[in-house]
Amino acid sequence: MSELKWYVMYTTSRSEKKVAKRLKEKGWEVYLPLVTELRQWSDRKKKVERPLFNGYVFVKTQRNQLWECLQEPGAVKFVHFSGQHATVRDEDLDTIKRIVETGVAVETDGSEIEPGEFVKVIGGPLQNMQGEVIEKGNKDYFMIRIPGIYQNMLINLPRKFLEVLPKKVES
Repeated sequence: MSELKWYVMYTTSRSEKKVAKRLKEKGWEVYLPLVTELRQWSDRKKKVERPLFNGYVFVKTQRNQLWECLQEPGAVKFVHFSGQHATVRDEDLDTIKRIVETGVAVETDGSEIEPGEFVKVIGGPLQNMQGEVIEKGNKDYFMIRIPGIYQNMLINLPRKFLEVLPKKVES
């Protein structure tokens, strides 16, 4: 029996929540990171939950069951990179969950970002998390790379909450 891994499903636009709900109802282990933001309409303000990564739902399953998951309306395909199904490590998913649960404002960026300084957060809700610090538009961002989906999570954090760590040695 093959092992369970977190695979990355791509869904049709704005159907992430429906697809995740249907998969859960069928007994699949699913994770859809949602962030709350305040939207302004002409007559009112409303808090809305939107997916952190547009079009992505994480499904924990075996490779031979991917086809079964794709039978749900709104499911498009499982993400591939260089012929391999994209998977996300448990520790990366735990990182995403921790960031989302704190409610800090987070952006995602799928562009290639030059390596920043390796840092550790020394205060606040993300204390002890490690990542990189980069500068973007005159602001400092604490960045965590999610290699399985070529996405970066960016959190605007003042440098006073970051401690520079010695260079990471690539093994």
